[in-house]
Amino acid sequence: MQSNYDKLIFEVSQPGRVGYKLPDLDVEDTALDTLIPADLLATEEIDFPEVTEVDVIRHFTNLSHKNYGLDQGIYPLGSCTMKYNPKINEDMASLDGFANIHPFQDDEDIQGSLRLLWECGGALAEIAGMDEMTMQPAAGAHGEYTGILLIKAYHEKRGDTKRDKIIIPDAAHGTNPATAAMAGYKIIELKSTKDGMVDVEALRASVGDDTAGMMLTNPNTLGMSDENVKEIAEIIHEAGGLVYYDGANLNAIMGKARPGDMGFDVVHYNVHKTLSTPHGGGGPGAGPVGCKAFLTEFLPIPVVTKKDDDTYFLDYDRPNSIGKVKDFYGHFGIIVRTYAYVLTMGGDGLKRASEVAVLNANYLQALLKDHYKLPLDRITKHETIFSGLKGGLSEITTLDIAKRILDKGYHAPTVYFPLIINEAMMFEPTETESKETLDAFAAALIEIAEEAKRDPEILKQAPCNTPVRRPDETKAAKDTIVVYKPE
Repeated sequence: MQSNYDKLIFEVSQPGRVGYKLPDLDVEDTALDTLIPADLLATEEIDFPEVTEVDVIRHFTNLSHKNYGLDQGIYPLGSCTMKYNPKINEDMASLDGFANIHPFQDDEDIQGSLRLLWECGGALAEIAGMDEMTMQPAAGAHGEYTGILLIKAYHEKRGDTKRDKIIIPDAAHGTNPATAAMAGYKIIELKSTKDGMVDVEALRASVGDDTAGMMLTNPNTLGMSDENVKEIAEIIHEAGGLVYYDGANLNAIMGKARPGDMGFDVVHYNVHKTLSTPHGGGGPGAGPVGCKAFLTEFLPIPVVTKKDDDTYFLDYDRPNSIGKVKDFYGHFGIIVRTYAYVLTMGGDGLKRASEVAVLNANYLQALLKDHYKLPLDRITKHETIFSGLKGGLSEITTLDIAKRILDKGYHAPTVYFPLIINEAMMFEPTETESKETLDAFAAALIEIAEEAKRDPEILKQAPCNTPVRRPDETKAAKDTIVVYKPE
């Protein structure tokens, strides 16, 4: 018999069961149709499940047990930087003075919050080597879009409208070409060298008076710092373009190097990656954008500004601004968490975080390189990329390995990215994982490599002990069922 653990909340429902009791009405009992327009009222009974409080609690608790999160173990998604979120950040964001303010309050009523935005922006500008920040963008990709709009506004103000191309390496994040295209640019893809670097000569051949700029991640998605980054910036600048820094991999260089010093004009942060705020899941995020002084006139309004008397205000007087990119002032609660992390770590702590992140990635690479193919056998930065198993087991795919990792109690790495690496598996342990955790994780991966030699069918059938077995992924994608339909 199926237990309630495996049932949907609709299947647990029984007529007449309730899990709440509303208080007695203490205001005049006004007819619904005088409060809500008739065309907005339901005409049929809504089919909500009828369950007790204990049913609801068990339902959501059981769902949480079927999921996997950072509070349970290592989350080694390469490029996504899934680091632990310290709970002190949550406490700070929950403080009444931050959590319960209203965006329509006057500036004088929210001085503490404006100060936090201003100070956090100053800290992020210092870390990245920029001059001013906007905290409005709602996520990393939204930050990319905002940054590219700054570049576009710069060219348009100069009347240089023929610049309609953005150069992007083939190892870039997929959001980069999507962002540039959304901003109305044509994409010039630049092939990487065999070492995973930007091909400088190919870049020289690609630039011209139609080059608006270049989007670059450094270290790149192969985990490598580009040795020619300053020369790359100079080539773009000499052509009249600007250079955009995708901050996705900033966790590798905090306190060690600054994009602004490399020649970048604009940068966005993925604070969920680098500065430990919650990572997606459909919830709010933040993608602060910084720029050099010559671009600050284009920043989204309002910009938090400090007066000479040490008070703060929202500056709307920026006639060349690209306008708002987000309602109000961005996802303030995420910025509170960001600043709490920055203050907790301090400059030395942020630098140490990057050092340990790089150490952990190289340690994991050393543990696994005898068992998995290493396409770029060199010191890496924050992440390491493998290309399937060693030993000629061509029938075992990266997907098979990833599915078997689930059976070992771990989350799988990023797979089949970057696209320029065949059968890619991308691991990023981050600085929050201990040596003991990395040793145990590597041991599980080595055990999988041995299983593949001994009985490859184990991997082909994996996962075997998860709540959901291996589905037909093509059918699941094309025939997705998102609505419960009773039998």
